[in-house]
Amino acid sequence: MARQATAAAAPGGYVPRVKRVYQGEVVRQMMERYGYQNPMAVPRLRKIVVNMGVGEATQNIKILDAAVEQLAAITGQKPVVRRARKSIANFKVRKSMPIGCMVTLRGDRMYDFFDRLVTIALPRVRDFRGLPTRAFDGRGNYTLGLKDQLVFLEINYAKVDKVHGMNVTLVTTAKTDEEARNLLALLGVPFRRD
Repeated sequence: MARQATAAAAPGGYVPRVKRVYQGEVVRQMMERYGYQNPMAVPRLRKIVVNMGVGEATQNIKILDAAVEQLAAITGQKPVVRRARKSIANFKVRKSMPIGCMVTLRGDRMYDFFDRLVTIALPRVRDFRGLPTRAFDGRGNYTLGLKDQLVFLEINYAKVDKVHGMNVTLVTTAKTDEEARNLLALLGVPFRRD
């Protein structure tokens, strides 16, 4: 019995704020709205994928090193360097050249990153009026683009040589875009009012 209790609690008893909101309020509201019989059937965040393309790395590899360091600071996890799958002469890209980096976040790190993205980073975007609702892919996943990494507090403005954009994909277990949109809205994603 004691073994189950310690396995269920996170180390040090820390539970991310968004996870508590999901378990306490979102599950109940989604069950009422869509008539789920089982709380485990309620859609949830599965993972968050953060991708930073660095095309200039073909000329200067140090730019990629800086991007990897900044993405690690933003997400709290070491990024994977992505390489070109095939050669493209017009872009001076050869097969297996490093051209970007990405991180896949799951569990508590995912919830922590989601909380910082929604409450701190997005409101710092210039002229922010909410996220568009048309960026769903038809399978319940939402992708948003950020033009620069400076909206995150973890980045020191004085040490940034080059501004890089990034794509953030919120992967959910929802079957439809409507369920995913309602799930993300209940979790605090500021969608634009059309």
